[in-house]
Amino acid sequence: MALQQQIRTRNTEQLMSIGIFGLLVLLYAPVLIYWFNGWLYKTISTEHEYFSHGIIGLPFAAYLIWENRKKWQRLPNKTHPLGAVLLAIGAIFYLTNVTEWVNLSLPTILVGLCLWLKGFPGLKLLGFPLLLIFLATPTAIPYLVAPYTFPLQSFIAGTAGFILNQSGMNAVVDGINIYVNGRIVEVAPYCAGLKMLFTTIYVCLMLLYWTDNLSSRRVTLWFLSTAVVISVIANIIRNTILSFFHGTGQEAAFKWLHDSWGGDLYSALMLLSLIPILNWMSDYFSAPLETELESENQLLPPEITD
Repeated sequence: MALQQQIRTRNTEQLMSIGIFGLLVLLYAPVLIYWFNGWLYKTISTEHEYFSHGIIGLPFAAYLIWENRKKWQRLPNKTHPLGAVLLAIGAIFYLTNVTEWVNLSLPTILVGLCLWLKGFPGLKLLGFPLLLIFLATPTAIPYLVAPYTFPLQSFIAGTAGFILNQSGMNAVVDGINIYVNGRIVEVAPYCAGLKMLFTTIYVCLMLLYWTDNLSSRRVTLWFLSTAVVISVIANIIRNTILSFFHGTGQEAAFKWLHDSWGGDLYSALMLLSLIPILNWMSDYFSAPLETELESENQLLPPEITD
């Protein structure tokens, strides 16, 4: 009887899991298709294009959830009331039919499901993939941040103008505008490198998790700080090249780097350069720890055997 009851319980849990998954697919497949189509073909709004790192982040999050499925099944069923609250909020967001709220309903409902089915242990188990989903969910954050990027725009314009002048070109900087040979290039809010910065931080988190360095506070802080600096420098170089192309009348090259796949290639090469930096930092910060452990082991008394 106990075995039959266990089998019935397991079958019920499997059916419920299949039902929940099917409902999520039914609700969010059109949303995800819209996101991916917009990111790939640049048909989504400018603000939502800032979250195009979801092209790699969302599949990676799904892979991590699938990898943790056995650990999830072994967790005891433990309902937390906050899960019901979040599920209700997520449902309200979805039913508003407002793009921003519908988008946010996905991570809200997923967190609510974790708490409702497995409590905080379930949320802890799937915390990182849920974070990746949240950070890849298109919101109005870039639109809200854009008005405050003027100092960064001015810094980029001034530095790019300085580099061009040192290269022998006639560049004049006026605020966020660069005049090269009488032709103007504006470092607009969306040219201030926010998209590259968002993508850089996102990819860095993925690399830190993949290499098991996310638990190391020193590696995480140093790597993220270094990546932010590299992202800003890379964006300055990109704006300098764009100003050069536009100022010298190379419009095809300007459009390739600014609007076409040239910008994606540039960002990809910058992100690839972060991998050896992370490997070096991981080795550098782990070496003192290994030396400290070896010293502690040498101070321990020898084991006494019979």
